[in-house]
Amino acid sequence: MQHVKIPQDRIGVLIGEGGETMREIEAQAEVRLDIDSENGSVAVETVGDPVLGLKGPEIVRAIGRGFPPEEALRLLDDEMMMFDVVDIDAAARNKNDLQRQKGRLIGEDGRTRELMEELTGASVVIYGSTLGIIGAPEEVDAVRTAAEMLLDGAPHGSVYSFLEERHNEMKHKGLEYHRFPGGQS
Repeated sequence: MQHVKIPQDRIGVLIGEGGETMREIEAQAEVRLDIDSENGSVAVETVGDPVLGLKGPEIVRAIGRGFPPEEALRLLDDEMMMFDVVDIDAAARNKNDLQRQKGRLIGEDGRTRELMEELTGASVVIYGSTLGIIGAPEEVDAVRTAAEMLLDGAPHGSVYSFLEERHNEMKHKGLEYHRFPGGQS
């Protein structure tokens, strides 16, 4: 059994209307959730497939970090899917700096965050003092690197170029992987 602590304001999202979301997570991840809505502690117990059960705490953590349940459940789509968190607070000197850093990651009208998603294929959520990422390892790595570049003060243009480059590399790898055997190269 694993214990995951999530923010108070995300407990309702985890439970869902009439417990619907909680039951869906329990059914799909083959776990049992014991939610203490007083302190935000969630006990996650594996009741079925142990490999699926390992994703249970990750799904709860992802919802706690601001992901909608449908996005968090993507972690079950494929065993390679992963969830990662970038701590924005660690890069900020004070509260004002935290707001500025979050603003850099979100971008004007959310454009930077959207570009991170579009060019990598990962899901990106900025909630509280963290940036959450759900995706395949190379997608998560690209978003983490882009976020760290922005937090280190890199100009947005360079970060967009980096993301474009990684997008093209991933697309090229996908083409290599799906090329027909015996076909023209």
